[in-house]
Amino acid sequence: MSKLFLASFLLISSLSGTVAKQVLSEEKNQLPQLKLLTWQNANIFQAATEPEPKINVIVQKYLTNLSQRGKDPASQGVWLESDWRTLADHRGKIPASAASLTKIATTLAALEKWQIDHQFITEIRTNGSIYNGTLQGDLIVRSEGDPLFVWEEAIVLGNSLARLGIKKIAGDLIIVRGFSMNYELEPQLVGKLFKQAINKNVWSSTVKKQYQTLPLNTLQPQIAIAGRVRVREITPDNTSLLITHKSLPLSEILQQMNIYSNNKIAQMLADMIGGGAIVAKIAANVAAVPQQEIQLINGSGLGEANRISPRAACAMFKAIENRLASRQLGVKDLFPMGERDRVGTMLDRRIPRGVVIKTGSLWRVSALAGLIPTEERGDVCFAITNFGTGIGEFRQDQDNFLSELTQHWHLDPNINLSAQVKNTFGDPQRNITAESEVINFELN
Repeated sequence: MSKLFLASFLLISSLSGTVAKQVLSEEKNQLPQLKLLTWQNANIFQAATEPEPKINVIVQKYLTNLSQRGKDPASQGVWLESDWRTLADHRGKIPASAASLTKIATTLAALEKWQIDHQFITEIRTNGSIYNGTLQGDLIVRSEGDPLFVWEEAIVLGNSLARLGIKKIAGDLIIVRGFSMNYELEPQLVGKLFKQAINKNVWSSTVKKQYQTLPLNTLQPQIAIAGRVRVREITPDNTSLLITHKSLPLSEILQQMNIYSNNKIAQMLADMIGGGAIVAKIAANVAAVPQQEIQLINGSGLGEANRISPRAACAMFKAIENRLASRQLGVKDLFPMGERDRVGTMLDRRIPRGVVIKTGSLWRVSALAGLIPTEERGDVCFAITNFGTGIGEFRQDQDNFLSELTQHWHLDPNINLSAQVKNTFGDPQRNITAESEVINFELN
């Protein structure tokens, strides 16, 4: 009985399956045939990934012009890439003297070591007490390495000391090694500059000029230090904190460094990171390029031994852009931009609107790298390294080359020319007064 039931069940199942297949087959024939579209064949990707013969023409024209003026093509490097493909490569993977393109590596390494909003701390301390307007003791300055402590910062810091009731200092000015001012590192010189900044009676014309850049109604400090400048390797024991000064955020320090290509800021940052070789190692690792394509002896780019391939320059630019994206920032907030910045390295350059760049110049080296915001390809990164005499001609050719590229593509019309980073030298809110028992306000 069970065998008969099983046989009947199998027969019915077989017939049902046959009928079901026939029904599905008929329905399939009645449905419209859908064309399968793979993502890589979509039109949105074709423009971004297809080769552009015109770019090769522009690059060859650029190299031919150099050759006709006696510039060896083997000493020039060109690299162009979008997010999707390499667009041009002439010795693009070969490291070459890159001058201040080195600062791209320093920028990337700094972002790896510190947060973008990091502020370097400078402490003002004393081993004495304040009585009737006089600090009876020494004034001690120690810093963790603020590379942008300049006249304006010191003047306003002097005003903060005055608000503590200090009119004069009976003791010495002690500089703990590591504090810099106006890009100077020699402690005795730094001490003399600081003494001058906090006492308007000894201001030079340079200090007066920088004071004029501060907000209206900024007071002029008048604090005289009776003693001499002394240098210490470490902070003396048994001192009390008077003021904690916070530097400009790292973002603004990097922006100033790159717009003006400030070698001293770059070197101070590189030294805190560990030196040129460490900067190169960090940059190559973060940018995911072979170590041999970034070879550095310092953080500024001074010296032809600093060598970077054009490809590596682009990789570092894009790594910086990616690192800043989560903070709603980009390379435009740390580097000069065409038609926005007209000072520093942008003087006498013809950089198209919205193009972010970094320049590099030595006696026989001229370099240019950056990002072009295009409608067709998104951000296109370019890098040029030139070696030879005639730096002015190299710059003109670079600008012409960049102009041809931006005429070939359409620049993004929605590019925002503003930078979120704002320079605020001498902001008194960055001077934080400590609660200290050394203050005794018995003023006459």
